[in-house]
Amino acid sequence: MKFFIDTANLEQIKEAQALGILDGVTTNPSLMAKEGITGAKNILQHYVDICNIVDGDVSAEVIAIDFEGMVKEGEALAALHPQIVVKLPMIADGIKACKYFSDKGIKTNVTLVFSAGQALLAAKAGATYMSPFIGRLDDISTDGLGLISDIKHIYDNYGFETQILAASVRHTMHIMDCAKIGADVMTGPLSAIKGLLKHPLTDSGLAQFLADYKKGN
Repeated sequence: MKFFIDTANLEQIKEAQALGILDGVTTNPSLMAKEGITGAKNILQHYVDICNIVDGDVSAEVIAIDFEGMVKEGEALAALHPQIVVKLPMIADGIKACKYFSDKGIKTNVTLVFSAGQALLAAKAGATYMSPFIGRLDDISTDGLGLISDIKHIYDNYGFETQILAASVRHTMHIMDCAKIGADVMTGPLSAIKGLLKHPLTDSGLAQFLADYKKGN
């Protein structure tokens, strides 16, 4: 399972990268704004800054919602850095743009997926990644993990190469449940990733080891 961090915060990205387990980054205009990154020029430079920290794919989202606009923005984003993945919305023109980019060998991430049917279309269009938002489904009392399971079943049926990128991951158990189902990638906050480190028996066991060592010195 690949681990992506969902943020625009460079310090958090550096911390995740330093752990040695980070495979990529996803971000969006809202996360950019949260870090005070506004204006097209600053946003583009921030994407490059992120690429210079991590070794893997970095999803960069288009703002346009029409095919021509997505193509123009996506080509500009892809030209920024070889690690850039063009992030497209799950709408008709987004699927058209996904097919356009996949035919050109440009990586894509179809985002805002909330149904298995949408996921099927993304795979048919040749998306590199497809991002179902499990946390947002949970928020409206819908089974986000069930959606991941359904998509996994469909993709396995037909051998689609599109990777299931579980997005809107909120906590550590989301990560573990997605891993059990077989999601290819998860993207979430640093807190959820670091949560995997924690266990009270690890803490108590280490404390005991150190205490016993001190007795003999």
